Amino acid sequence: MVEMEWPGSLDEYSKLINRMNAPRVVIDNTVCETATLVKVDSARRHGILLEAVQVLTDLNLSIQKAYISSDGRWFMDVFHVTDIEGNKLTDQGVISYLEKSLATIHCGKAAASNDFTALELTGTDRVGLLSEIFAVLAELQCDVVEAKVWTHNGRIASLIYVKDCNSDSPINDSQKIDTIVGRLRNVLKGDDDILYAKTSVSMAVTHTERRLHQMMFADRDYERKPVLQHSDDDSPVVTVQNWVKRGYSVVNVQCKDRMKLLFDVVCTLTDMDYVVFHGTITTAMDTAYLEFYIRHTDGTPISSEAERQRVIQCLQASVERRTSQGVRLELCTTDRPCLLADVTRTFRENGLNVTRAEVSTSAEVALNLFYVTNAHGSAADAKTIESVREKIGLSSLKVKELPLISQQKTEGEEQAAGVGGAVLLSLGSILRRNLYNLGLIRSYS
Repeated sequence: MVEMEWPGSLDEYSKLINRMNAPRVVIDNTVCETATLVKVDSARRHGILLEAVQVLTDLNLSIQKAYISSDGRWFMDVFHVTDIEGNKLTDQGVISYLEKSLATIHCGKAAASNDFTALELTGTDRVGLLSEIFAVLAELQCDVVEAKVWTHNGRIASLIYVKDCNSDSPINDSQKIDTIVGRLRNVLKGDDDILYAKTSVSMAVTHTERRLHQMMFADRDYERKPVLQHSDDDSPVVTVQNWVKRGYSVVNVQCKDRMKLLFDVVCTLTDMDYVVFHGTITTAMDTAYLEFYIRHTDGTPISSEAERQRVIQCLQASVERRTSQGVRLELCTTDRPCLLADVTRTFRENGLNVTRAEVSTSAEVALNLFYVTNAHGSAADAKTIESVREKIGLSSLKVKELPLISQQKTEGEEQAAGVGGAVLLSLGSILRRNLYNLGLIRSYS
């Protein structure tokens, strides 16, 4: 059992209750030939599945398979994970960190650092918008330390962490904050988004990517028509049916496999106040199959056709928001004032639109990731990309391919089923299969 450090505010009784309900974590490299098995047993509460998945995805682990089962007030999860290269976990430091993190998820996350000021922005996406945002921040002497930007269905959501360029500290002056918020809101409004553009300073402590999902959900991006039409092969297929006899709603998702897919889906279900009681996640080649048995937090299944359609729309959006569109460009260079403003201005001047971005700085080195398309959302011309690289610096800005997720199928693995058609014929089997995979019964046939 991993030894835990308790917050000083907890009294002795609370410490005892926490110890009694603390997750039990087992990490095993002997059970499966191709993946590391991570098993978590814990008292069940709303959101704990998301927190466990969040720990795995924050370490950039690929979840090849997973089995989720809840029995009364206890839940058991088994994850088959690899590193980003498709290998088992062998670094003892990573394994120890994983054990400790999973063993303390019921205690909640530590408070976020007060070293930065967090800005939240949502609005209508357009070519050059990110350039305008970073230009305003540079003009107002705001140093961007970290940022994440998502776009979906013509909308943009961004969480930007800044500090004052002169004092190298958070921006606490209320007058300056009002100026920043006002200027950014004007940029986001543009000519036609007066009602829906939003800019605010966030005081809440929330995981960055979870907060981006919440911001886009609040912006109702899932109801908007896509600016670009995806091919049928790229679009996630989501079905929702009720298993009346057992009182569950059964959600199936079939889509292209990618990193952090399970986090995105579970995050959306959790923030919509659904509880996952049982689930199975499998991958075959480059396709992922996810099946969940859910209820509302009040214990009831989905009760109307309108609600069913809303769940389908929201889950499709949760998968699509992080789908990588465009050429992946990585910028690694010495950090300096106005760097982001200059780089994104160069993108804009050459007709490139940023569909997703991740910005970080460490030890005065900027490591930024951009996905770019042309102004119409299609693939950017290779000559344009090379011209941009020459202007920014060939050694600093590089085209990077997405890392491949290992999809080797283990011997004897069950063929994944499609999400349509005969779903209701096998609804009972998942419960027995989960218990079998958790080692609680000898057979599920």
